[in-house]
Amino acid sequence: MCGIVGHLGSSHSIDLVLEGLKRLEYRGYDSAGISFNKQSGALEIYKKQGKLSNLVDFLGDIKEFNALSCIGHTRWATHGEVSDANSHPHTDGGISIVHNGIIENAEDLRTELVAHGYKFQSQTDSEVFLALLSTTVAKGTPLQEAITSNFSKLDGNSAFVILDSKTSDIWAIKKGAPLVCGLHEVNSDALVSSDPYALVGFADKLYFPQDNVLCHLSAGNKNLINFYEMDGTKSDRYMSKKQEMSLEVSDKGSFDHFMLKEIYEQPGLIRALTKYYFDGEGQETLNNISKLKPGRFLINACGTANYAGLVVKDYIEKFNKIPCQVDLASEFRYRNPLILKDDIGLFVSQSGETADTLAAQNLCKQGGIKTLSIVNVEGSTLYRDCDYNLLIRAGIEIGVASTKAFTQQALTGRLLSHALGDGVDKKSLKDKFNLLATRIDELLSRAEELKSIAESIHHFKGFFYTGRGALYPVALEGALKLKEIAYVHAEGYASGELKHGPIALIDEEMVNVALVAPELLDKTISNVEEIKARKGNIVVIGPQNDANSKRVADYFFGLNYEGLGELSAVYCNVANQILAYYMARFKGTDIDKPRNLAKSVTVE
Repeated sequence: MCGIVGHLGSSHSIDLVLEGLKRLEYRGYDSAGISFNKQSGALEIYKKQGKLSNLVDFLGDIKEFNALSCIGHTRWATHGEVSDANSHPHTDGGISIVHNGIIENAEDLRTELVAHGYKFQSQTDSEVFLALLSTTVAKGTPLQEAITSNFSKLDGNSAFVILDSKTSDIWAIKKGAPLVCGLHEVNSDALVSSDPYALVGFADKLYFPQDNVLCHLSAGNKNLINFYEMDGTKSDRYMSKKQEMSLEVSDKGSFDHFMLKEIYEQPGLIRALTKYYFDGEGQETLNNISKLKPGRFLINACGTANYAGLVVKDYIEKFNKIPCQVDLASEFRYRNPLILKDDIGLFVSQSGETADTLAAQNLCKQGGIKTLSIVNVEGSTLYRDCDYNLLIRAGIEIGVASTKAFTQQALTGRLLSHALGDGVDKKSLKDKFNLLATRIDELLSRAEELKSIAESIHHFKGFFYTGRGALYPVALEGALKLKEIAYVHAEGYASGELKHGPIALIDEEMVNVALVAPELLDKTISNVEEIKARKGNIVVIGPQNDANSKRVADYFFGLNYEGLGELSAVYCNVANQILAYYMARFKGTDIDKPRNLAKSVTVE
């Protein structure tokens, strides 16, 4: 959630850190700050609430200062109001820290520290760790030992980056939160961040440390980055890989928003996914997964990924006759779930760092079963912790509201079903994937029709998205997308469920976005008639040539479902995405960075 960037090396640290933070603005934040050393060794701290531009304006010409190490932070508030004082970094005793995550036992530790005379400067849980460090170092304990001994006292998932004013060294450590180190050997630059994207162009090699591995960035060592266990011994518990990301994703091109750009990227991504898994390196991954013999899948995810998980459940149960249980990861981890020896845990996540999903995966691991991820970020915590991984290959998703990741997650789930033996020949499924890409291209060429519908309905007070069968998860996802970026009340329902209570809300100010497919068409239209009879406004996204769908609709958008079969849900959802986007445009909201939201939810 919070963004962290740290740099130590030969180039200008302040500018580099600010650029890294700028790249992480897509994650969602409410304040920003940096800390760096003066030549005298004194720490300089600059932080401001609001946008990163506020911090840059506040810094003024100080950016020209020749700092060789710097740490920076964009905060998404958890403990304490949005304010300059609660912004990061926090500093005391020549030590400066930034933090991503939550210290669950912060209040107990705070009470103990206050009793011993410590005076806190903020309301944050983060400052508790700083207080532990500074008081321990003040007693003569070396900083490395102070970090490991005090980090072990913390409950919850956290990542910390620490700047030492005495040496200008940077230390970092994490448990259950994202952290990546980077190295540019030619430039002698060492970096650390909460997101690999911040390091693109600055590091040509990335290191992903495991939990409780202490990372040390120091110009005084032969190796600019060293890794240690909690007892001080050298550690090899990290994954290294070449930097493969490109800065091209940071350019909106001719699009007004990243979200719109990412919606339009979907046909190309589907074609690339098809090529990778049917004709490329991904064939070996599918072959390995084909050897699995699950008695049941325990599917866990959060938000949009959970709705993609419901689509995957439909595929696996329909084609493989393997039962699937779909849980919100935040509920699964606490409900004492029944885990059977032949179960396989299946975890869906864009970032691979979602705290609840990681906890659910760990619970399945403790239960002794194999785990499999459908994930976007290679090297993420989920990717490293699972026994098997299927990469969705969506590329970085800048828009906070997920679009292309949902499509790729659902289709990767279909590939999983195929690998497990679905009775469908490879060529037929490959052709169907390519047909889907073509149909989405055609849909996007008609975006003006959806824009017109959005203009006509954006002023209504509430929205019900309804769908039957395979379109029920898409109704849930469509409503979520509208809530996220247009800030209007929307709910997703199975079409037949409105009459069991929610229909009481229907009046002239309510809209039903009815998602209609050829399957169960007559029953779905009957449910729409129930809403129309109560003066609800009807938007039908349905079969292009169906007379009944057009008849009941106040606004109609036709889809060509022919030949798509089980992929129809993914196709229909793209229409939802475009509709939500233009609704938000007419509402005038911040589409790429919706209020109160963060891209990667690394806290409970």
